[in-house]
Amino acid sequence: MNQSIALVTLGVGDYERAKAFYKALGWEPTREIEETAFYQANGVVLVLWSRAKLAEDMGIADDGATWSGVALAHNVSSREKVDEIIRLARDAGAEITREPAETFYGGYAAGFRDPDGHAWEIANNPGFELDADGSINIDPEGG
Repeated sequence: MNQSIALVTLGVGDYERAKAFYKALGWEPTREIEETAFYQANGVVLVLWSRAKLAEDMGIADDGATWSGVALAHNVSSREKVDEIIRLARDAGAEITREPAETFYGGYAAGFRDPDGHAWEIANNPGFELDADGSINIDPEGG
């Protein structure tokens, strides 16, 4: 079986607010169908969809939990990019949960929650190679 993630769907409380938030970060939907926004993000697609519809579709009761135990991560090529994205997120209304700082692994990272509470880490990790399209290559030696 191939190790692959094709889509990451975020259930959002207010579709237009969520789209505006990601637009403020510089994200533009590649496709939009029936209040569902699809963002091409390297080899993965990020999807914004109604939280209620997603819960119904998945057969999961939406109990309003504030933490799902999931964090999305966006790795970038420099510490300055981490700072820039956190500034954009803050300006767009994100809750900054961790200010940019040195990490235990020798990198530099920060965290925020988007307006629907989805947790994001923005990181510069010198141990990961970034391909030209921004994809992470965690095994640059191919071994």
